[in-house]
Amino acid sequence: MMGMYILIILAFGLSLWAQFRVKGTFNKWSDVPNENGLTGYDAARHMLDRNGLHDVPIEPVPGALSDHYDPIQRVVRLSEPVYYEKSISAVAVACHEVGHAIQHKEHYPMLALRHRIFPIVNFASGIAPFLLIAGFLFSFTNLIGLGIIFFSATVAFQLITLPVEFNASNRAREIMVSEGFIRNDEERGVAKVLNAAALTYVAAALVSLLELIRLIGIFNSRD
Repeated sequence: MMGMYILIILAFGLSLWAQFRVKGTFNKWSDVPNENGLTGYDAARHMLDRNGLHDVPIEPVPGALSDHYDPIQRVVRLSEPVYYEKSISAVAVACHEVGHAIQHKEHYPMLALRHRIFPIVNFASGIAPFLLIAGFLFSFTNLIGLGIIFFSATVAFQLITLPVEFNASNRAREIMVSEGFIRNDEERGVAKVLNAAALTYVAAALVSLLELIRLIGIFNSRD
């Protein structure tokens, strides 16, 4: 059990490092303008239009790294630095979010699965901690088991998210190069930005998976 705790601490450390790395990488390449002079909005709009998504709007939102694609409203939302800036980071992040819009259009299976289970996961992630705390406090084995089941849904969601994010990044890089949004020598910067962002998802999934294994181990030891 001590070894498991060490692994969780290491994974948590990886998660913190990944968050610092994505911010540092984004800031570094935010200072490097792309040669075509495209803002994040320009790149996203071009990529949407060239994939037949003329009706998908792009909106600026406050905050840093708050970029996302809303599948319900079918809108790409870009943080203000990404929306307005003409940097490598801006076009990389903007095109990644458009990658999700293209996934939605093409009914990418893992994205569709993530959308279907989201309401369940949203409920499960809210109730799982209370079930686990109550179960351990009052030694209710059934509550602990139920809490683990609900927590498992959250872990499954994070694992499903990994191929969704990697696929969106791969789509973005391929289209950016083929359509001439970036030069070949700029692809290195785009890759660094997108890989740093992907690492945060990997680290978060690893932490959750190890925590789930730990909880299952505790549960089994009570039998």
